[in-house]
Amino acid sequence: MSAAPGRDRPPDLAPPGARTPEITMPDVTSLDLARWQFGLTTLMHFAVVGVSIGLVCAVLGMQLQWLRTGDERWLRLTKFYGRAMLIAFAVGVVTGIVQTFQFGMNWAGFSRYVGDVFGAPLALEGLAAFFVESLFLGFWIFGWGRLNPKVHAACLGVVAAAAMLSAYAILVANSWMQAPTGYRIVDGRAELTDLWSVLVNVDTILTTSHVLLSALVTGAVVVLGIAVWHIARGRDADVFALVTRPAAILGLLLALGSAGAGHFQAVVAMERQPLKMAAAEALYSTEKGAGLSIFAIGGLSTDPGPPVIDIRIPYLLSFLEKFDPLAEVKGIDQAQAEAEARYGPGDYTPVVGLMYWSFRAMVGSGMLLIGLFAWATLLSRRRKLTTTPLFLRLAPLAIAIPVVAQAGGWILREGGRQPWAVQGLLRTEDALSTVSATTVGISLVAFLTIYGVVFACAATVLRRELGHGLPPAAADDHDGPDTPRTAPTQALALSY
Repeated sequence: MSAAPGRDRPPDLAPPGARTPEITMPDVTSLDLARWQFGLTTLMHFAVVGVSIGLVCAVLGMQLQWLRTGDERWLRLTKFYGRAMLIAFAVGVVTGIVQTFQFGMNWAGFSRYVGDVFGAPLALEGLAAFFVESLFLGFWIFGWGRLNPKVHAACLGVVAAAAMLSAYAILVANSWMQAPTGYRIVDGRAELTDLWSVLVNVDTILTTSHVLLSALVTGAVVVLGIAVWHIARGRDADVFALVTRPAAILGLLLALGSAGAGHFQAVVAMERQPLKMAAAEALYSTEKGAGLSIFAIGGLSTDPGPPVIDIRIPYLLSFLEKFDPLAEVKGIDQAQAEAEARYGPGDYTPVVGLMYWSFRAMVGSGMLLIGLFAWATLLSRRRKLTTTPLFLRLAPLAIAIPVVAQAGGWILREGGRQPWAVQGLLRTEDALSTVSATTVGISLVAFLTIYGVVFACAATVLRRELGHGLPPAAADDHDGPDTPRTAPTQALALSY
């Protein structure tokens, strides 16, 4: 039995003869997904790396203070912040392993091209991270009361040195991607010809200095923020006050050093990667006496019109780049034309809006940290650091600032190199594996899920371990550096 016309059929939503508009979905390729995967996992990994390097150096300083003074309060601080350090190391290992997987999964072309060059630095990183760090961290965890106190502290010193060496090795490889040197091309792949030039590349030295100083700044912020959080709640204020002044003063000096290293790193990038830095300033036309853009709305697209808002400091960009306020600064249009003349037709300009705002996120966060440490130092000199309500509220929130700064810096460094995987040698699209978008999408969801679970667990454990203040002093915690045989024998472990 047929239905009567118009009774059971839904009414037409469009008038007769009208075309129903087609809904088009963006064409997401395997290259897009692979870049998102590597970018997101790298940002999350390096956020933890900065915390772990910074904390291991901070905890080492606390333990050395205990050895020097015999003050039991430094021992309690060592064990308290040591727990945060162990959690950061654990998360760093888990998130770092995924990076290695992706080279084989998504970037076979890249691995094939750079394998000969990357072999030495990656082997050095593996030796430092997975052998030396793990071994001596185990000695430190289980060596309380079993090792001579000076030997025990030296174990943590080895961990700190190995962590920095591991970071240096990774930055050697990354700096070669930014400024290749010491190689020759044989059968379509790079072969290493001069290891020393790779190890002491100017970009490597400046980047390593900037990254390690930033990691130490992160450690100072974490120590200061956690201490102030407990002081504001009246928990062991006399103990936590011990670390506030050193964290403030050292944090200020380290933040200024990091800013200086970052500036010279940018000066080198202006010569070697002019499109990156021109995009970071949204400078389209070559200018003499170029001003530094502080804030802009509009004018950041591929085909820009005049910006709606553009706040600039006259002549400052020229001065910062060449120490001459009237010097000429190369713009995007000229740098793009030079790239086309060298490499052939194509778009060699990175995403201007992304570069512009990531640069400001990094620099702005750095300025906030310098201001915070300067404020803390001033309050400390006036003996008001632990009694100023506004500072007690803001300092714990500052723990998030280094994460923003590091994310902005890495987005600028890696995004500004595009469309190259290796600057001037290997395009990103040629570095990709023969893999489908579906496969990469599934692995992206899987990795992000795993990372989410790992970070959620880490946050839960951190809150449990650090949220209630220092544990009560044990009777054997009063042993000083002159009584190694009767020092605490309990291994440093998380409470369960």
